[in-house]
Amino acid sequence: MKLRRGVLRAAVLLALLPLLPLLRPASAVEPISLGLAIAGAAASALTGFISYPRLYCYFRECCLQRHDQRAAAALQENLDRKLFGQHLVNKVIAKAVKGFLNNANAKKPLALSLHGWTGTGKNFVSKLVAESIYKRGLQSEYVHQFVATLHFPHAHDIDLYKDQLQSWIRGNVSICPRSLFIFDEMDKMHAGLIDSIKPFLDYYELLDGVSYRQAIFIFLSNAGAEKITEVALDFWRNGRTREDIQLTDIQNSLSVSVFNNKNSGFWHSTLIDKNLIDYFVPFLPLEYKHVKMCVRVEIESRGYAVDEDILTRIADEMTYFPREERIYSDKGCKTVDAKLDYYYDF
Repeated sequence: MKLRRGVLRAAVLLALLPLLPLLRPASAVEPISLGLAIAGAAASALTGFISYPRLYCYFRECCLQRHDQRAAAALQENLDRKLFGQHLVNKVIAKAVKGFLNNANAKKPLALSLHGWTGTGKNFVSKLVAESIYKRGLQSEYVHQFVATLHFPHAHDIDLYKDQLQSWIRGNVSICPRSLFIFDEMDKMHAGLIDSIKPFLDYYELLDGVSYRQAIFIFLSNAGAEKITEVALDFWRNGRTREDIQLTDIQNSLSVSVFNNKNSGFWHSTLIDKNLIDYFVPFLPLEYKHVKMCVRVEIESRGYAVDEDILTRIADEMTYFPREERIYSDKGCKTVDAKLDYYYDF
């Protein structure tokens, strides 16, 4: 009986192969930089094939492909193994995403705002979140990245950007409720632009027939890094470890700092004023020991034996601040990859 079922299944697969190009769901609308069209009812392209969702997903990535509990577990494992010196980030991101994915009755989308200096891991963490939910990670058609200087370069086009951004989000969430939107360089975002997505982040059950409650929004910014460093330095100078820092020591002052910063992208934003950002996540500046961890992992990922002398030389070549204490790397781990190219004959 099992053999017959296997043969029948194979026959069905072969029969459907020629039809797959006709049955694929409508793809997302064109990138903002190339112009947008409203995706609307694109998901209806699955008509006639919706009875075979698992079969279809053998051939093409599907929305909600990974079970939410598996996604949360994968995220926690990757944060534990790959993220250095960010105990607050590990705790907040893991709990926030896990709780949201496992909540079958969320009242609003999840909105996370990641703050800290360049090289502290903001982009890396957003990548881990994407990979935990979709196998293709940032390359998934259900993960959408926006870079302020690339997609929204001109202040005089802000009204156009607002319309395009709303159309893009509406169209893609119509296709996949569990869409992930990542906004990078928020500190370079034109003031008021991000407020155009306020309705999608609010506590509405439906907007024009579409629910946004399963979507995830992640905002990345350098804004607030000074406040985060100030807290970290105070702890260090008072003889306390960075692990003693709690989210309550930073979060409130961080949100106020970002709200009042004209270069934050959230300047006087209704997203903050209406408490629609669920977590302001501080990325602490990285210390010398964390830079060495980054170097070690990068060498091992390239398949080379770790040369402790080279590892130390690379860490020593990084510049650190404040000038007197030289505690924190001013570029985090951002230039580690380029420095390895110089020392190793890859």
